[in-house]
Amino acid sequence: MMILLRELAGLFVDDGALALAILAVVGLSGTAAMLMPEVSLAAGAILLFGCLAALFSSVACTGRR
Repeated sequence: MMILLRELAGLFVDDGALALAILAVVGLSGTAAMLMPEVSLAAGAILLFGCLAALFSSVACTGRR
C-alpha cells in the first residue's frame, strides 16, 4: 500500500525543486494579493510569470543533466 501511495505522490511531485519553486511563487503571489488587494493584476502577473520562470528553469536544468 505504501508503494502505491509513493508512486501516486511521485506523479505530482516528480521534481522536488520545481514543486518548491511553484510553492514559493504561489506564496509570493498570495502575499502580494493580500498586501495590494486593489492591484489584483499584479498578483496574477507574479503567479503567471513566476510559474513560467520556474518551469523554464526546471527544463533547463534537466536538459543539462
